[in-house]
Amino acid sequence: QVQLVESGGGLVQAGGSLRLSCAASGPTSRTYAAAWFRQAPGKEREIVAVINFNGGTTYYADFVKGRFTVSRDNAKNTVYLQMNSLNPEDTAVYRCAVRPNNVATPTSAADYRYWGQGTPVTVSS
Repeated sequence: QVQLVESGGGLVQAGGSLRLSCAASGPTSRTYAAAWFRQAPGKEREIVAVINFNGGTTYYADFVKGRFTVSRDNAKNTVYLQMNSLNPEDTAVYRCAVRPNNVATPTSAADYRYWGQGTPVTVSS
């Protein structure tokens, strides 16, 4: 069983930055795709960013392009989401997810097997 623990969320003013981390533990393989999703109150869950197993391929939702950067450190089994130029519309619970034994960058939540509990991000105006 793989466990994912997110950290780094919090309250930030508009224009500020946060860096989220997602630490994986348990029987993980190195070839897993990792993604960040978010869900704001009253809204559906949406994909934010995806990174493939070696960091060579990434995907970003249009609303975060140029502001967010996804990265990973496989030696630490950790995936990161650097979020810059935050605005109130970015307020949500952010969750990481992984799909083992996958070298692509799937963007559907149904493609991911393991999920973290989430870390809340609140951006004040």
